[in-house]
Amino acid sequence: MNDASKSQGPLHGVKVVEFVGLGPAPFCAMLLSDLGADVIRIDRPGALGGGAEEVLARGRRSIGVNLKADGALELCLNLLKSADILLEGYRPGVMERLGLGPDVCLKANPRLVYGRMTGWGQHGPLAHAAGHDLNYIALTGALDGIGPKDRPVPPLNVVGDFGGGSLYLAVGVLAALHHARATGEGQVVDAAIVDGTTHLMAAVHQLAAMGMWNAPRGDNLLDGGAPFYDCYECADGAFISIAPLEAEFFALLIEKLGLKEHPAMQMQYDPTRWPEMRQVFEATFKSKSRAEWCELLEGSDVCFAPVLNTVEAARHPHMAARAAFTEVEGVRQASPAPRFSRTPGAIQGAAPAPGSDSAETLRAWGFSEPEVNELQRNGVVSGGEA
Repeated sequence: MNDASKSQGPLHGVKVVEFVGLGPAPFCAMLLSDLGADVIRIDRPGALGGGAEEVLARGRRSIGVNLKADGALELCLNLLKSADILLEGYRPGVMERLGLGPDVCLKANPRLVYGRMTGWGQHGPLAHAAGHDLNYIALTGALDGIGPKDRPVPPLNVVGDFGGGSLYLAVGVLAALHHARATGEGQVVDAAIVDGTTHLMAAVHQLAAMGMWNAPRGDNLLDGGAPFYDCYECADGAFISIAPLEAEFFALLIEKLGLKEHPAMQMQYDPTRWPEMRQVFEATFKSKSRAEWCELLEGSDVCFAPVLNTVEAARHPHMAARAAFTEVEGVRQASPAPRFSRTPGAIQGAAPAPGSDSAETLRAWGFSEPEVNELQRNGVVSGGEA
């Protein structure tokens, strides 16, 4: 059972109501919980789930609410009266149809920050269409730069869902909370994955404006075109990465590789030399195992790292020294981030079973015992013991 009252993270005292959806919105709620916020999930009664395997749902308490039952709207609005932030990740119009649109909720609590997470945004020709991470990053131009020359490839959904989505929702609601606490005025935060991903592409837009990102995919500086910013196969079939963009780092790399005098290495930023440079790197890195290259290059200024899978990453000495991974009930997962010197974040427990904390959470949020009992008798909430 989660106990947000024990948290002392930087968001201690911030109260969040999360209307449970998929992916990006729950990740944002997880992040806020890791940093100390008291986050309660509004789950469907009888929904399955819970346990340490549901990493994105960790650190919250769950109330099972039948949103179509008489009294459910009043219950939610009473919860929101004492909340700082609302998070929802439904298609545009769903919360309005439930009677919980921004106008209604901000009338109940004028200081409320109403965070909305969608792929396409709250308005626009595609606003009501279904989609997933791959579609969103495709529209922004990000996907076009990912993959080999012959075709773009689906990356992990960290670029759109969690980078352009969850993190921008988190920044947005916290910025709006700062404003609300200063002025007493809440507002709506429209966090669209297409907006956030476009914003993440700012550096690429800058490179294009400077004439440094105009070639097709696979021919530019950071998309695999430059042989000194790429991954290479080793003798054992494993891969390593190199990224010495700066001249001094590149000079150190070719020195360590014994290639200091090789003609292909004399003009780092001359694209006409890149094909030969790549061939030399491929042959060189194929001559030793990944472990051997780690022994020679890791920890130096050549901008090097082995390409690890998630199990290997958790075991790497650097990641272990920083405790970047942790375990909750035997399930490996990421530790809270970022880190704070005075108010460290913490995982506030494994994911609750949907509705398992209904009675306890309602009491903690100011509902009286008779009110809790009545809500359970009327089927508005389920789970937990009254």
